[in-house]
Amino acid sequence: MHMSRFGYIAAELKEHAPFTAFGAGVGVVVMAAVWMAGLAPSVSYNIFHILHPTHLLLSAAVTAAMFRRHGGNILPAVAIGIGGSIAICTLSDVVLPYLGGAALGGLMTLHIEIIEHPWLAILPALAGAVVGALALRWTRYPHAAHVLISTLASLFYLTGFGVLDWLPLFPLVFVVLFIAVWVPCCASDIIFPLLFTRRIKRH
Repeated sequence: MHMSRFGYIAAELKEHAPFTAFGAGVGVVVMAAVWMAGLAPSVSYNIFHILHPTHLLLSAAVTAAMFRRHGGNILPAVAIGIGGSIAICTLSDVVLPYLGGAALGGLMTLHIEIIEHPWLAILPALAGAVVGALALRWTRYPHAAHVLISTLASLFYLTGFGVLDWLPLFPLVFVVLFIAVWVPCCASDIIFPLLFTRRIKRH
């Protein structure tokens, strides 16, 4: 069934909001565990450098698959998967947590992975885009995993690159995580690839 581009995007955003909220809730629980365990910022730093490339891989796969699902060809799908994942995962995992942490009063450090460690950004994005372009219907379950990984990446950015007593701010941390994940992840998986397609099919 064909429908308007904006109608489809609005429906997808609405559909993905609940498990984005669930992911943000999980993130707050994990942050509480991190705080109780007294993990050093260096541990969060290292965990971030596992989660962020994983996020890039999943994001590129879903972006490329969404583009292919709606009529795109393989090579453009790979390019769109790489470009969309690097730009939007940086926004989700780094820029928005940085701004959110700073707004909460944290002493934040800006760490752009594509600049600091380009191979940790480019290789996962390339691998994910190729997989997504070849497995064009592989979209829903990777998106759910993408949301959870994105939430945890944003969380460990806050604790690895920010200095603040997070415990009293857990409700606000939930808001920061939700915003950092919901709009960028849906933009990467849904909005960005559909900007380049000629038709929209509702499955």
